[in-house]
Amino acid sequence: MDTLTNVISTAIDAGAVIVFAGMGELLLERTGVLNLGLEGIIAIGAASAVLAAQWASSPFIALGVAILVGAGMGVVFMLTTVVFRANQVLSGLALFLVGTGLAAHLGGPVTGNPSPLTFESVPIPGLAEIPYLGPALFDHDVLVYFGYFIMPFIVWFLLNRTRHGINLRAIGEDPSAADATGVSVMGIRSFYAILGGALAGIGGATLSLAFTPGWTPNVVAGRGWIALAVVIFAMWRPGRLVVGAVLFGALISVSFIAQDRGWNIPGQVLNMLPYLITLALIVVAVLRNLGKRATVAPAALAVPFFREER
Repeated sequence: MDTLTNVISTAIDAGAVIVFAGMGELLLERTGVLNLGLEGIIAIGAASAVLAAQWASSPFIALGVAILVGAGMGVVFMLTTVVFRANQVLSGLALFLVGTGLAAHLGGPVTGNPSPLTFESVPIPGLAEIPYLGPALFDHDVLVYFGYFIMPFIVWFLLNRTRHGINLRAIGEDPSAADATGVSVMGIRSFYAILGGALAGIGGATLSLAFTPGWTPNVVAGRGWIALAVVIFAMWRPGRLVVGAVLFGALISVSFIAQDRGWNIPGQVLNMLPYLITLALIVVAVLRNLGKRATVAPAALAVPFFREER
């Protein structure tokens, strides 16, 4: 049971990055905007958090820096795709290249060094003492608690129980019709492009200040792309996104245990296993829900909005 406890605990920690970046991307894609630059934003968020930790007095200050940097990248993406209506796929790929390159350059002075500030685990009194599952579910840092226990509910409530959520989803389906009713398509898309960048920045800080404290150029290891894939697996639903993030984290956890215990499995296979399984889950989910309108992508996804003259 100790092994199971460790697998679940590590899975939750490893999936937190996917939860933050994925929730931001889910909201943005619901408005009809696709950001393929998550990998670059997570990278620069992780690097900036460790850099800020060198002089900050609290990990929350370093987290704030990562949020601002991520939001700044979101502003760049917003100006490019929402304001100037450039191709979203190409703009996202450019953001990925710029973000990863800039992160590698800025993080050079702290490469390989542990972060002097980290988010430590905060056991929830009473719950953390529950045998086996208690330590696995209720002995994590504050970022994990917020990412798993609070943010999914906020996103679900926003999308399904508020007028703003209805407007947001309407923009993703038919921005021209939404604009005709007085909804600010440009304003809402701009806001969520920036918010998506900020949440990806939090994902980067979660990675470098909590899960693997420190910075190296390959620390992100494709998590931005996995977040994009998990959004598809989740069919743009926050609850399913959390499940997908935990599944990815579980595969990461199993690979760690396999390497630690010397299982006779090549390291290359263990490293690529989480990504292969994630892609397989996407294929299964898409095939299973083929033809169901409620589970497909927003109709206007990646389509620039041009306001019609009235």
